[in-house]
Amino acid sequence: MLRVLKLAEEVGETAQAVIGVSGQNPRKGYSHTWRDVESELCDVVLTAMVALRTLTPDAEQVFAEHVRKVTERSLGPAPGTEPRATPAPGPATAR
Repeated sequence: MLRVLKLAEEVGETAQAVIGVSGQNPRKGYSHTWRDVESELCDVVLTAMVALRTLTPDAEQVFAEHVRKVTERSLGPAPGTEPRATPAPGPATAR
């Protein structure tokens, strides 16, 4: 649970950097650079991966499978592969 809270903190720091790079805080003005935003985004990615690894020892496999699913959903199935069948809505999903 604390890893997820840390992730929320890092996302907040990323938001602060975006606010700072765009000068949206009248009290602070332009307080960040795009390099700061990039760095904060990297912290988000690393913190999320640590949280995933804390949750499961199979983090690499879980992440790879998720990336495969997102890629397939975004780009379609890889050439030469069969698309996965989508189950028909059952009583629990038919609403």
